[in-house]
Amino acid sequence: MPSTPKVGDVLGEFRLPGGQLDGETLHRGDYSLHEQRGKPVVLAFYPGDDTPVCTAQLCSYSDGLEQLQSAGAVVWGISAQDVDSHERFARSRQLRMPLLSDADRDVARSFGITAPLIGLRRSVFIVDAAGRLHWKHVTAVGATFPPAATLAAQLATLPA
Repeated sequence: MPSTPKVGDVLGEFRLPGGQLDGETLHRGDYSLHEQRGKPVVLAFYPGDDTPVCTAQLCSYSDGLEQLQSAGAVVWGISAQDVDSHERFARSRQLRMPLLSDADRDVARSFGITAPLIGLRRSVFIVDAAGRLHWKHVTAVGATFPPAATLAAQLATLPA
């Protein structure tokens, strides 16, 4: 299994299907890490839609989205559920960031965060505008997550 990337590593390309709510409309499409070059990206990997800790985490990031976007960042939630499940989850919680489907867990595997039973370890990676890993938080058990304010503070340390 690959190890978790180190801070400073240039991350490999990936493309995942996903969707983002805009009012009542879900805009579906493919999301490519490479296409985000030039702006920071927050990758929030979570074990599952509509589970207690994952719901708290994604709601926290959705509520703090303006704070994260003010640093120029794009925020993506990533888990193994399909886009239909993500749509139900986003609608029920009014989540405002794209939720991406890593159904075969290839991206999670490339980040070294797959885990037995839960599928993947709750992890957050901040990628800088050049595609380098700037910061990461990877949990062993997955019951905690960094709040949006912590992510915003990390984004504030990126060079302008």
